[in-house]
Amino acid sequence: MSEKSMSIHQMLKESSSNEGFQHESSSSVIVMNDMKTTRIIPNNLSLRNANSPGSNPDTPFSPVLSPSQEFLKNGATKIDSLKNWGISTYKCTRQLMLEKLGKSNKTTDTELETQINDLRETQRKYLSILRLSRTFNTHFHQVVATQHALAETFSELAQKSPELQEEFLYNAETQRNLTKNGEILVNAINFFISSVNTLCNKTIEDTLITIRHFESARIEFDAYRMDLELATGPANEEAQRSFSKHKETYEKLRGDVTVKMQFLDENRIKVMHKQLLLFHNAVAAYFSGNATLLEATIKQFSV
Repeated sequence: MSEKSMSIHQMLKESSSNEGFQHESSSSVIVMNDMKTTRIIPNNLSLRNANSPGSNPDTPFSPVLSPSQEFLKNGATKIDSLKNWGISTYKCTRQLMLEKLGKSNKTTDTELETQINDLRETQRKYLSILRLSRTFNTHFHQVVATQHALAETFSELAQKSPELQEEFLYNAETQRNLTKNGEILVNAINFFISSVNTLCNKTIEDTLITIRHFESARIEFDAYRMDLELATGPANEEAQRSFSKHKETYEKLRGDVTVKMQFLDENRIKVMHKQLLLFHNAVAAYFSGNATLLEATIKQFSV
């Protein structure tokens, strides 16, 4: 019985000693110095669960920038952008001045430039038509309003003047008919004005915006071309890259302008053919007193 108790006691003691040793070895390292001093150095190994999120060593590390670091990064990006803009602006301004002084060659496309000038002249003339049409419509609208007031006045006087009732009624009816036809003509002119306004200030203007971008790209292309011609040594490679980049942009915009102007010309002819025919038929029918033709014109053009 005593041996059995001893053996159980020894087993428990040995088990306790082993657990303490394992626990101690996992959290610290024991260093012996000539068997005289013992120092426990904390172990810095992480005791995180291997299955916990983020413990996989294969997972790529994504650093999170602090607000101050993010601010500095954004500031550096804006400074670089401002620096590049300033350099480009300086080069383009210098190129324009040299062109005006006749000291730099300008890249020209005679045929395309002629088409661009014609387009600008066309827009200028169409805007003049638009301005005059609005003036005409404003004055004519006042005439129609005056005719309507006359019709009402003649009608009232017919009721109060029995001796002239028939004459007043004739005039009232005439002014009512003129008012009705005048309102139809006003609607036709408004439709004409709306269509020409869309053509001038939206369709043509959209193409002119692309043309302005093309002209700016041409100036940049010539500015960097001149830099390439003057560059020597290590700067030549950087100048070649900048020149190639701006050349690509210039050629792309030139193609865009050519295509847009072609489609614009086709659309312009189609729109103006319809609107000029409407304007002519409506005005001619009104002033010739042909109310039937006037109404037919309005139906034909779905005004």
